[in-house]
Amino acid sequence: MFNGKLNILLNNVEASVAKPTLEYNAEDFSLVMTTNFESAFHLCQLAHPLLKASGAASIILVSSGLGVVLANVGTVYSATKGAMNQLGKNLAFLSISDSKSLNSGFPLGHGFNIISRTPIGRPRETKEVSSLIAFPCMPAASYITGQTICVRGGFTVNGFFLPST
Repeated sequence: MFNGKLNILLNNVEASVAKPTLEYNAEDFSLVMTTNFESAFHLCQLAHPLLKASGAASIILVSSGLGVVLANVGTVYSATKGAMNQLGKNLAFLSISDSKSLNSGFPLGHGFNIISRTPIGRPRETKEVSSLIAFPCMPAASYITGQTICVRGGFTVNGFFLPST
């Protein structure tokens, strides 16, 4: 039965429009911004009273490695994911008085993995990502807050650049 408390909030939603940045129209921009950033922002606002009531809670905002590194593709997408990372840091700062552990998400990337000694591009396994997402929700991670932790197999070291056409 629902007790008016929420211990874990996991936000994992995204949209992208695959076209060059300068070809985006207002509808494309709105779709990506609303889906990726505004949904996370408003979900956190709505969940705040329930998270506060639980005493110690975790918010996991799953963003993307493209919100951390420079990429020559997906400017609007990257901006929304970077905004999510910043939102997590700000929420962590605001939540210190609420005794909440907030983590600004775990940028995940398609086709990348958690173990940096493995070749980049190897499909990552669910257990490699799910274990890291679950960790901040555990008591052992109570001192970790406001961090952006990349699960990219070394991807964030060099950035992401597609060949020019």
